Amino acid sequence: MQWYSALFRVFLCVVLGLALGWYFDRPLAGAAVALLALALFWSYQMSRLQTWLKSSDPPPADLYGLWGDVVSQIHKQRRVAAENETRLQSLVDYLLESFASMRDGVVIVDAQGAIKWCNDMAAEMLALQFPEDSGQAITNLVRHPDFKSYVSAGDYADPLYLYTNGDSKRHLQVIITRFGKGDSLLFVRDVSERVRMDQARRDFVGNVSHELRTPLTVITGYLGTFLANTERLPDYLLKPLQQMDQQADRMENLLKDLLWLSRIESEERDEKRESIDIKALLEELKEELTAAHPRRRVLLRLSADGRVSGDYRELYSAISNLVQNAMKYSADDTPVTVGWRVGPDGYYLSVRDQGIGIDRAHIPRLTERFYRVDDSRSSATGGTGLGLAIVKHVAASHGARLQIESEPGKGSTFTLVFPPESSAEKVTMTEQRNGQC
Repeated sequence: MQWYSALFRVFLCVVLGLALGWYFDRPLAGAAVALLALALFWSYQMSRLQTWLKSSDPPPADLYGLWGDVVSQIHKQRRVAAENETRLQSLVDYLLESFASMRDGVVIVDAQGAIKWCNDMAAEMLALQFPEDSGQAITNLVRHPDFKSYVSAGDYADPLYLYTNGDSKRHLQVIITRFGKGDSLLFVRDVSERVRMDQARRDFVGNVSHELRTPLTVITGYLGTFLANTERLPDYLLKPLQQMDQQADRMENLLKDLLWLSRIESEERDEKRESIDIKALLEELKEELTAAHPRRRVLLRLSADGRVSGDYRELYSAISNLVQNAMKYSADDTPVTVGWRVGPDGYYLSVRDQGIGIDRAHIPRLTERFYRVDDSRSSATGGTGLGLAIVKHVAASHGARLQIESEPGKGSTFTLVFPPESSAEKVTMTEQRNGQC
């Protein structure tokens, strides 16, 4: 409506100018004077509007008509924007205050890797100084090779674990999440106590296992002596002694697995530098298992020539556990197939059987120590309950992951997925995949 009113005023001024000019016999001059007066008035109004826009004062009271309506709308939008800004600033202050009160360290980093904000815990754990370090690249201030590589890689699916060698030696866990337009949120947690407890647990298991080996050796030695002369034993003692010997063997296997698992855990973060030819390892394993189980068939399906960096004994132990598990839980007349191939994410080592299979509900817990799908079945096979736990830790120490697929009555497939070792190896993998297509 203001536009119609403004147009009406312009028309009225022109008519009055024409009327006044007609009175003096100069109608066009009268209309021109009226329009000039109107232009000067509008120029004055625009000047007042421009002056007000540059200030934060309340709107001037002497702006009328269309200009008054424009000022009113701008003032309303200014007020709404100020309220939104106050509300957002209050929310930001609340979030920063919440982060500041956390027991974990929090760092906000922009898309270029520069520090925007951090709380006191992060400053203490990462040796930062805020706000002095604001705008500095965090990789220049946290001088740890693993941290720099982790940030540069941009793959934050798994947390990073750091060990600081400063005045306060700490084990830190770093979790990075992205938000906004490329900004990152770093959460830093001190896990020194958890690492210490894990180490104490491993030391306890290792020490107890070592201490138990001596009395167990004595027991198995006497049992072996007794059972070597069964003709001299009373009949009622023969069966109990045989059962004792069987359980002693099982206990000895359990201690061996515990000691081996303790060793793997203690070396899990060590870098594996040995280049392993998996095809040669699998062929050696097949010969050993064929000699130990002549009635069982182990089929090798090897379609790749890649190598992985790792520990030969650990890999041999993990793969051996998978193959022997497949033998235990499948019929003697069915083969166990071991495959080595190139996949989309690296090299795939799979062990497939045609056995009884596993219900899907049990799969997430299979790698837990001593977890039993069926206690009676596990006892019958003589397993220690540590085989898949060993496989899981060996996979973690080699940068691989374990995939399990199974269906009751149709068998199971356990797959270790190894990442490519180098960029040159990636090219070889690509060529192998193209050749297989």
